[in-house]
Amino acid sequence: MVEMNKMKVTLVVLAVLGVFAMLTWQYLQPPETPPGIASGNGRLEATQVDITTKFPGRLSSIEVREGDNVSADQVLAVMDVRELEAELRQAMAQVIQAQKQRTAAAAVIAQRKSEVSLAEKSLARSRGLYENRNIPIEQLQRSETTVQTASAALSAAEAELALAGAAIDAAQARVESVRTRIDDSTLKTPIAGRVLYRLAEPGEVLPSGGKVLTILNLTDAYMTIFLPTMQAGRLRIGDEARIVLDAIPEYTIPATVSFVSPDAQFTPKEVETRTEREKLMFRVKVRIDPELLTKHGAIMKTGVPGVAYLRLGTDISWPESLQVRLP
Repeated sequence: MVEMNKMKVTLVVLAVLGVFAMLTWQYLQPPETPPGIASGNGRLEATQVDITTKFPGRLSSIEVREGDNVSADQVLAVMDVRELEAELRQAMAQVIQAQKQRTAAAAVIAQRKSEVSLAEKSLARSRGLYENRNIPIEQLQRSETTVQTASAALSAAEAELALAGAAIDAAQARVESVRTRIDDSTLKTPIAGRVLYRLAEPGEVLPSGGKVLTILNLTDAYMTIFLPTMQAGRLRIGDEARIVLDAIPEYTIPATVSFVSPDAQFTPKEVETRTEREKLMFRVKVRIDPELLTKHGAIMKTGVPGVAYLRLGTDISWPESLQVRLP
């Protein structure tokens, strides 16, 4: 009797599990669709943008929290720039020093030009006196040497002026570099969206490329589904589609096909029989119009499961149940 009761209990449990498995399988299957329209299950996703540091340093402040809506070019976080500001002051001082060196070099050049002019005039007089045999050859040679020395000193002064100019350019380049690093220490978002994750806190020392925040681009939402060969092969980029989310089944969201994978998924790359080819599944991405998301973004939540419907021909009409319905 005890064995009989145990067997009955076991059969009842198995029956319950079987019913549960069947109901689960039916729930996971896409709703029945009319001929000429394909469907697939997926989740609404959106593009994510990581806000990262360009240079290592200490995080000074974060201006937003998870869930906050942000606009493009908004300041999200600031790195500690005290050390960079000290480098900037030093670089600016080097610019001033190089400018003064250039001024001094220019004054030396003016002096050397005067010396060259005086030496050339002295040489001209010495040549006249030598031709009249009033001075010896040695004195003429000394005058020629004086001109050569003065010319060499002028060339050296001009080289110093060029070096001073190069030093100014280098110092100014360093100033620009430090200023760029200071600007890059203010972390901004390139897109409008919502803060999905806050990955760091003020006071943390982050490496180059350290993640601070993740922004969800609410104007770039899509659903990825998988379709068999016969259906995926009839799709084209830009074809109309519809998305119905489980959380808001009363709405039907218009979309377009933005991507059809050229490679099959989950199957061998090379198949020989037609039966095997029919088992190939291709990844398809269905994207919602950004303007529509801007107007009705509040009703769409990423991660929500749903079903995407696609027409397999432009001559196929959408049934009444899949006509666009928005709030």
